[in-house]
Formats: sequence, structure tokens, C-alpha cells
Amino acid sequence: MPKTAGLSFRAALEEHFGERFRHDYQDYPLAHPPAERQEQARQWGRSARAGEYSGVGCVHGHFLPLKYLELADTLPCTFVTWLREPVARLVSHYHYWQRAFDPAAASTSALHRRVIEEGWSLERFCLAPELRNIYTEFLWGFPFERLHFVGITEFFAEDLRYFSQEILGNNLRPHTLNQRQDTAGSTVDGLLNPSAREHIEAYHAADMALYGQALALRRRRLASLARVGDERLPAPGKPV
Repeated sequence: MPKTAGLSFRAALEEHFGERFRHDYQDYPLAHPPAERQEQARQWGRSARAGEYSGVGCVHGHFLPLKYLELADTLPCTFVTWLREPVARLVSHYHYWQRAFDPAAASTSALHRRVIEEGWSLERFCLAPELRNIYTEFLWGFPFERLHFVGITEFFAEDLRYFSQEILGNNLRPHTLNQRQDTAGSTVDGLLNPSAREHIEAYHAADMALYGQALALRRRRLASLARVGDERLPAPGKPV
């Protein structure tokens, strides 16, 4: 998912997997209309072969996970992603596109070019049909319950620790790459008035619901860990 600490997560994965790490940024979904990116994901999924992944331990990037769903029928696959509070993610995305725009770069999407050249405001960006419910769009055709782990960006260090211990069996170091305030000294609430924020949340209701679901999963995960910790404590009156 864009602007959810992806580079920081990638750095940790590269450190763990080394030469077994592979990136996948070749079909950045937001550069294509929904029908086109969905068909690309379907076609790629049908053509993928397990033999192409000999020696690959991890694939990371911006893509529709549907691409790898059929591959999971023949290879053991663990699907993970990170989510960030949707309005905060939109604000971060807007300011990233403002500072990262390069009119000469071949990789600059038509949508990115429109945002800059037409001088979109933050509110227009947040209410653009092309950017509505990004999480839901990325997970098109992919059951949410197939995700083995959903990290919450606001709790990056804590959730990375859980991910590394429970899924990788080690202790990854948290990296903080490409993280900066969206504007000097500002917060999301300072950039959007309450009425605008409420409108944006309603416009992205599907993503707000997914984020709420991910938070609930995290709460259950923490409760489960707490129960395990309690079970490991010595009984009252027993020597430690």
C-alpha cells in the first residue's frame, strides 16, 4: 500500500532475506485505470510459475496481491501488508507527490501529472475518484482473511517486532526511511477542518472499515500475547 512505511519495511526485509529478496514495482497500480490493473493482475497470476521463484524468499512492492494468489496453490506463500489511518495516508500521499514530481521522468503517471499541473488542493486530492478507497482497490479479488499479517503503520516498531518474531523467527531492526512531516509543524487535523475530514472519511468508507478491521485484529493479537504471557508467569507463592 502506498505511503504506509513501505520503504522502512523493505529495508528490514532486505536485511533479513539478502539475495533472496525480490522487489515488484513494475506495474504500479495507480498508474492504470481499475479495469486495466485488475486484468493485468489476473493475467500475471495465470501465467506465474513456481519454478520462476527458485531461491526467492520474499517479494515486496506495490502490486495487487491477486497477482500471487494462484501461485500460493503450488508454493507456500505468506501474505502481509501494512495499513495506515486512511485520511493520514491520503495527506501523506498528497505531499509526497508534491515534492517528488519530476515532469521528465518516464515513471510519472498521468494522474500524478494532473495533480501537479492542475494545482489540485489537498481536499480535491482526497476526494478524487481515482484515489477513492485505495486499500479496497489494491485488495480487489483478494480475500482480506488471506492476509497472514496486517501491520499498523502508527505502531510500526511494535508491529514489526511481532512480525519478525512470529513470522520470520528473528528480530528485525526497525528502519525509518522516507519519513517526514507532511508540512512543517503541521498535523492532519491542522490541514483539514472537521467538516472536510468527516466528508473524506465518508467518501472512503470502505477503507475506513478495512482499517477498523485491521485495528481489531491487532487488538486481538495483543490480547492473545497477553494471555500467553500470563500463562508463563509462575503461580502465586511459587518460587521464580
